[in-house]
Amino acid sequence: MEIINKNDQKMLDEYEEFAKNHVNGVFMQSLRWPKVKENWGWDAVISRDKDGKIQGTCLVLIKKIPVLGCTFLYAPHGPVCDYRDRAVMDDLFEGVKQLAKKYKSYEFMWDPCFEEKDEDITKLICDMGFSHIENAPELSTIQPRNNYMLRNIAGKTQDEVMATFKSDWRNRIRKAPRKGVVCRACGKEALDDFYPIMQATGIRDGFSIRSKEYFAKMLDGLGEEHCRLFMCYLEEEGQDPIPLSGACTTQYAGKTCYVYGASANHHRNTYPNYLMQWTMICWALDNNGFIYDFQGIPFYNDETHPNYGVYKFKKGFNGEVVTYAGEFFYCFSPFKKKLVAFCEKIYRKIHRMKTLKLLKNRNTDMQ
Repeated sequence: MEIINKNDQKMLDEYEEFAKNHVNGVFMQSLRWPKVKENWGWDAVISRDKDGKIQGTCLVLIKKIPVLGCTFLYAPHGPVCDYRDRAVMDDLFEGVKQLAKKYKSYEFMWDPCFEEKDEDITKLICDMGFSHIENAPELSTIQPRNNYMLRNIAGKTQDEVMATFKSDWRNRIRKAPRKGVVCRACGKEALDDFYPIMQATGIRDGFSIRSKEYFAKMLDGLGEEHCRLFMCYLEEEGQDPIPLSGACTTQYAGKTCYVYGASANHHRNTYPNYLMQWTMICWALDNNGFIYDFQGIPFYNDETHPNYGVYKFKKGFNGEVVTYAGEFFYCFSPFKKKLVAFCEKIYRKIHRMKTLKLLKNRNTDMQ
C-alpha cells in the first residue's frame, strides 16, 4: 500500500491509466474528479502486487468539519479493484486508515458499484469492520442505489441496439429530426442555453440544482474525452435555434453515464429527450462502451409517486434496473460522529427557520 505522491506525474498517470481501464472504474474515482469537487480536499491510495503492478486504487475526498477540527472521508463509488479480493481491499483500507489519522477523520464511507444481490461482497466488507444499512430507503444515500442501464452493448451496432427499444420510443427518436430537432455535443458556451432549462426542470420537478459554475467545472475538470454537454435545439428556418433539452454526460472506464439532465416546458411534442438519449447512447457505442447508464430512478417501483415518470421514460429503452448494495461506513470516533450529527441537526433547524422567515416576509411585502 502507498499514499499517492501528488508531485509524481508518473504515479498520477499510472493511477489514472489503471482506474480508467478497470471494469470497476468510475468517473468519480478519476483523479480528474477533485477538479470538480473543489470544495473538498482529496488524497488517494494505491495497492500493488509483489511485482509492483497496481491492483487497486481508491480516491478519497476530504470534507472539513468547521469548528470541530475533524474531517469526513468519502470514496465515491470506490474503490477500484476486484471487490472479492480481500487482500487488496484490506491493503487499500490500511491506506485509508493512514489518511484518517493524517486528516483527523471521525468517519470514512465508500459505496462500491456492486449489486445488492452480491451478498458475499457485502459480507466481506462488513467483516472488515464496516457498518451497512440494508435496503437503505430512497434519497437517504449520497448516490442513488437504483439505476437504469443498458448493459452488454459493446460490439453492437446502432441498429441492433435501436431494435431493442419499445416501438413508440423508436418512432419518437426518428420523428424528432423531422420536427426540426437537432442534438449535438457542445462546449461551455452552451451553458447559457442549458442552465435556464435546468432551472425550469428543478422548479417543475421539485429538486435543488447545481450552480452553472459547477457544470463548467465538470466540463473543464473531466475534459472533453470524459464529459460532454449534449443539447437539443429546435431549428426553424429564419428563426434562432430554441433550446429544448440538455444533458451533462460522462464517459469513463467503458461506462457512459447520463448524470444531469434538463428539459424545457415547451415544444415537448417534438420529442427532444428521446433524440438526446439516443445521441448519447450512440456516443457510448462509438467508443465501444459496455454500459449506458441512465442513472437514478428513485421510487421506480411506486406507480403513484410523482417521480415514477422518470422510470417510465427510461424503461422505454428496454434496459434493466440495477440496485447497488449502497453505503458502507467505518467510524473512527463515535463521539465526534455524534457531535457532528448534533451540530448538523441544529444547522438544518436554523436554516429552515431562516427560510420560513424569508418566505413570511416576502408574502407580507406582496400583500
